[in-house]
Amino acid sequence: MSRSNILAVDAMGGDHAPEAIIAGLEIASVRHPLARFLLFGDEAVLAPLVAKTRRLKAQSTLHHAGAIVTGDMKPTVALRMRDSSMRRAIDAVHHNEAAGVISAGNTGALLALSKIVLKTMQGIDRPAMAATAPSAKGDVVMLDLGLNVVCDSRNLVEFALMGEMFAKIVLGLPAPTIGLLNVGSEEGKGNDILRAAAATLRESPIGAQFHGFIEGHDITAGTVNVIVTDGFTGNVALKTGEGAFKLVGDLLKRVFTSGPLAKAGYMLARGALRRLRELLDPRRYNGAVLLGLNGVVVKSHGGTDAEGFAHAVDVAMDMITNDFNSRIAEGLAAMDSAILATEQAGSPDV
Repeated sequence: MSRSNILAVDAMGGDHAPEAIIAGLEIASVRHPLARFLLFGDEAVLAPLVAKTRRLKAQSTLHHAGAIVTGDMKPTVALRMRDSSMRRAIDAVHHNEAAGVISAGNTGALLALSKIVLKTMQGIDRPAMAATAPSAKGDVVMLDLGLNVVCDSRNLVEFALMGEMFAKIVLGLPAPTIGLLNVGSEEGKGNDILRAAAATLRESPIGAQFHGFIEGHDITAGTVNVIVTDGFTGNVALKTGEGAFKLVGDLLKRVFTSGPLAKAGYMLARGALRRLRELLDPRRYNGAVLLGLNGVVVKSHGGTDAEGFAHAVDVAMDMITNDFNSRIAEGLAAMDSAILATEQAGSPDV
């Protein structure tokens, strides 16, 4: 069987594993009837759960792994555990038994193991974490979300290229627009790294899609489809957004339970509020991707439920079936050729 439709699953990772993982895979098996899942974990625990499913049992294979990477475990400890469900799932990608891996487990351990076992793609200096988020004009892609606290201009250019391809595959946008997150939108704003990255992107094969600098409010405004930044800024923006959405939900609940008239108003607005809750449902945006590795690696939120995990599987399968890594390699080659041509054109004759 070709590995192009096979996903390795760390079935023991996450706050609600393995029950939420198996239930999520059952949902995903309906959406992806041609997919095959390699489940890694305690076979004595997993086998009864899988046996109760309708479709998953026909689309999955169990592989016993005797250890679990816990949420509070240091990555250095996880690296020494050769028989953990997370390590075995990543090894399956390394050995070409699967095209991608998904885990709701320890983020630091997943990153460390993936970088050590799978390594970064040729031409990529550092992997980046990308995910989708809501905006006034539809979903947007943001990266990096915390893997690289300090970046140089080349890193940001690579992130832009990977983010552009991610938006094409996951959001279905033929020519997504790209912006560099900065302290202002004017051309002279920011530090030397941001200005150098902007200059390179303007002369790159995706230059026509490069919007320029954007500010924090542009993220939720949907000014661009792809927001590119370093991991420090991206993680702060991500956590701020999550906190803001939670605050809005808490305030709405407080307002509509403040008295009899408010409760009556809730009844009248119930349909619209239900739609708002669906649009802001964090499960719709579950599934961050570690871009730039030799294999698809998807991180599900550790506290998600079955529906949220199924969405993360959707993201993983989109990346696998659309051959994301090959397209990134092609994009990198085109980018480097364009940069070289620009440098040669600007060099004085000897």
